[in-house]
Amino acid sequence: MKTPAKTCAPALAAPGAAPSRTPGTTAGRIVPLYLAQCQVDTPWGPLLLAATAAGLAGAWFEGQAHHPGPLAVPVQPGQLHLAQASAQLAAYFARPGSGFTVPLDPQGTAFQQQVWLALRAIPVGQGSSYGAIAQALGRPQAARAVGAAVGRNPLSIVVPCHRVLGRDGSLTGYAGGLPRKQALLRHEGLL
Repeated sequence: MKTPAKTCAPALAAPGAAPSRTPGTTAGRIVPLYLAQCQVDTPWGPLLLAATAAGLAGAWFEGQAHHPGPLAVPVQPGQLHLAQASAQLAAYFARPGSGFTVPLDPQGTAFQQQVWLALRAIPVGQGSSYGAIAQALGRPQAARAVGAAVGRNPLSIVVPCHRVLGRDGSLTGYAGGLPRKQALLRHEGLL
């Protein structure tokens, strides 16, 4: 396993640029106001981190579905939320039972927020299914909607969507790619 960096490094830099997103919605999509970014090297490839004033808003693997692309915000690895996330990710890489306490600010619908909160309740080394999450949310017929919300999770690793498996325990899609999902689950002892 490649040794990950312990702190953020420059990524998709645009030093001194104005925030690349304005709060509100665009074409029905909620768009956060990113203030800072950095990149963390992981055993599974570079991870772009983005923060708002309220917390960590994004953690995307290079090439991941729904990656926002280049951000026109300053590279600031010392920004409070980015520094916390970087340190906590380094701890996770060393010992997967390490939790994440960095404040989070993922942008999404009320339903997506409920699903992402449910994902955070899945313990390390365990999995869940879309149907089980739908059931826990009191919406047993919403397994497909749960799947769509899981796929839109903007906080890879931190909000552990990789722990969601098919009803029969099989690996299902992962925005970061199935090889990364398998590697994350092996790292956590589930595979």
